[in-house]
Amino acid sequence: MIRTLASSLALALMLAGPVLAQDKQQEPSKKQAAQQQRMKSCNAQASKKDLKGDERQAFMSDCLKADSAKAKGKGKQLTAQQQKMRSCNAEAGKKKLKGDERKAFMSDCLKG
Repeated sequence: MIRTLASSLALALMLAGPVLAQDKQQEPSKKQAAQQQRMKSCNAQASKKDLKGDERQAFMSDCLKADSAKAKGKGKQLTAQQQKMRSCNAEAGKKKLKGDERKAFMSDCLKG
């Protein structure tokens, strides 16, 4: 009788484990949900533009910052240097420059 009771109790605990684990999962907060949506949107845009490596990383950073500023209602203007950096980066991306060639181009572009 005790063995049967112990076995039944052990079986009940094993079956209840996954159910209890599901209860612990929470819905993301509004802030987390908004961040996830921004990531999803920026990632889709980067994929559509077929960006890879450093170009993708720079684009994602800019995109997330821009979307974050819009979400907060702070339409922050870029400085002249930031605008120039964005322009040079886009031009280097169009030319598909990589490595030292890209570094040299960016340096010249930012100086001029």
